[in-house]
Amino acid sequence: MSISSILKQDALAYHSEGKPGKIEVKPTKSTATQRDLSLAYSPGVAEPCLEIAAFPEKVYQYTAKGNLVGVISNGTAVLGLGNIGPEASKPVMEGKGVLFKIFADIDVFDLELNCMEPNDFVETVVRLEPTFGGINLEDIKSPECFEIEEKLKKRLKIPIMHDDQHGTAIISSAALINALEIVGKQIDQARFVVSGAGAAAISCVKLYLQLGAKIENFLIFDKDGLVSKARTDLNPYVSPLACDAQEKRTLAEAMKGADVFLGLSVGNILSPDMVATMAKDPIVFAMANPTPEIGYEEAKAVREDLIMATGRSDYPNQVNNVLGFPFIFRGALDVRASEINDEMKLAAAKALACLAKKPVPDIVNLAYNEKSISFGPEYIIPKPVDPRLITTVSMAVAKAAMDSGVATVQIKNWDEYEHQLAKRLGLDNQVMKFILKRAKSNPKRIVFADAQNLKVLKAVREVLDEGIAKPILLGNQAKIQAICEEHHIDLQGTEILDFKHPDSEPLLKEFADLFYEKRKRRGYTRWEAEKQVRKSNYFAAMMLETQRADGVISGLTKNYPEAIRPALQIIGKKPGVKKVAGMYLLLSKKGPLFFSDTTINFQPDVEDIVEITRLTGEAVERFNLQPRIALLSYSNFGSADGDDAIKMREATHILQKKYPKWLIEGEMQAHLAFDKELRQQNYPFATLGNETANTLIFPNLSAANIAYNLLKEAAEIEYIGPILLGLRKPVHVLQLGASVREIVNMVAIAVVEAQTTE
Repeated sequence: MSISSILKQDALAYHSEGKPGKIEVKPTKSTATQRDLSLAYSPGVAEPCLEIAAFPEKVYQYTAKGNLVGVISNGTAVLGLGNIGPEASKPVMEGKGVLFKIFADIDVFDLELNCMEPNDFVETVVRLEPTFGGINLEDIKSPECFEIEEKLKKRLKIPIMHDDQHGTAIISSAALINALEIVGKQIDQARFVVSGAGAAAISCVKLYLQLGAKIENFLIFDKDGLVSKARTDLNPYVSPLACDAQEKRTLAEAMKGADVFLGLSVGNILSPDMVATMAKDPIVFAMANPTPEIGYEEAKAVREDLIMATGRSDYPNQVNNVLGFPFIFRGALDVRASEINDEMKLAAAKALACLAKKPVPDIVNLAYNEKSISFGPEYIIPKPVDPRLITTVSMAVAKAAMDSGVATVQIKNWDEYEHQLAKRLGLDNQVMKFILKRAKSNPKRIVFADAQNLKVLKAVREVLDEGIAKPILLGNQAKIQAICEEHHIDLQGTEILDFKHPDSEPLLKEFADLFYEKRKRRGYTRWEAEKQVRKSNYFAAMMLETQRADGVISGLTKNYPEAIRPALQIIGKKPGVKKVAGMYLLLSKKGPLFFSDTTINFQPDVEDIVEITRLTGEAVERFNLQPRIALLSYSNFGSADGDDAIKMREATHILQKKYPKWLIEGEMQAHLAFDKELRQQNYPFATLGNETANTLIFPNLSAANIAYNLLKEAAEIEYIGPILLGLRKPVHVLQLGASVREIVNMVAIAVVEAQTTE
């Protein structure tokens, strides 16, 4: 089975398993009782209906309209698939809805209209205006997309944007502003060559003109050649951009001495020779996807002074629409803008350009495995994972809407608005995305001790697809291959080590010798050492110890004590560590929460609590987050004197003296770790101040284990762990029944730990 067919199967399974599709509707109010239902529907619902009938603007107060965007398409220009129709476009529109939600907390209804004629499309959308706070037009072919957007903007009083046009224009404008600044050129003097005359290209040129570029400095090419006034086949949207030039007929001729190349056409249309003829310090935006107009390496090979951007994530300066549309609509919705005008688009572009010049947060550096990303030729626009985008761009757009007179609601307290934006998503909650990105930057050898398992093999396939690690599978090769064949899993090229095969005897002898030396004074005989290393989890740990691997994943088919024992006996603790601990990472709506100790230490004493807290705080810092630590009990700051309360109180005092840079407070009940208003009202001395805790330390194993299990089940929170703390090398023991996703996440964490150890 080919890789493409595997990806096809994975994609189809992703969209079909569980609830088909990628989105659902959930109630935002309680519906637990009959009274709730009587308020949600009849008879209580009549009251907001009457209020809205009397005061139509109150629809924003009593319904979801103000945070609801319609993603609407007729499927005539879907991605690179062309005119595939409205039904076939629905997965893309659902996907757009997912991006709106995860990046800007905007709800979406996707609507696929069987309207091929622009007027029919317009009339249908006009009738939908009462439902939505904004309209995102998507994947509509050119030139009809221009006509549709223009007519809707004239007839509707809610923000409308065709993202295929304006998204690329806004993001590339930000890149252009910064690229020109770096090379010291003025936009009104720059000469542009544009390949492509579709919706995105036309919108880019128009926005560049708004920035100060001159139309006489543009040469635009479509599939029929130079867009000039001599041509009679131009549509009314591109003809105003046609040039007077008659002598420059080819792209190669036009490129001579050009300052900027903008590509929104087809792959490989621009040759290295053409790039070589450009002016000093050229700028090339080759944004055709998946194959750019010219490859990054090809262009760089002929021009070291080149600044380049593409639409791809594997090269610097990705022009990605997700940098724009979620935050543009966020700002527009929050001031109830009647439209998205040029002032708002320019504000978004300038905000993005400005953000790229600011110091990059550590968590973004972590995501790209960089020590310090900084403004320059390879960083002219922010990264899509930058958590500051929602505040920076949304606020700029909202302010531009107010200044240009299209806002119907005024923001008076900008600090409070910024806080609300940051709170919407729990900005730190993208931590797992950053870890996965970091792992991909430098994959390590990870041994899978339970490779004769379908979930493990599916996870390995995903690890390979994502480039997260270099897997080594332990188990019977024939059995592993049989499982793969039965379930169409292609692991071609993956190392499979059958440690029970006769060929492995020399390795087993080496491992037995080493294990015996480590454990001979801990009750193990030579015969017992030979027996132990023939177990997969012991063999895996030995591979790590002898530097044949960089990390171990085990435990899926074994109980926890049995699975962790080899790590303790063979790998052992870091120097200076007395207690190994287990930590869980829970990805909550409020951001990541770190729970310790959830798996190892039954009744830790004060000294143990201090060490567990230190190990956990250091782990949180490795995620590039500031530890905000709460030591939990049933007591609040001395209100009770039971054993656990006294223990956590004493540990808090020791920790506050030893680690003054960390926010550490205790002992306290769990709710006070999060209810900062109640805490400040009753305990204003608490060092957490106006912060909520992100790191919870429990008085014993039972409390920690019960808490995280209840939370992950009752609240449907995604969790990662247990992450072992204090070992010399990365070994992670999966919970029984761990999902494929959980296995992949643990592999990524093991890889990042191995990178750190290295």
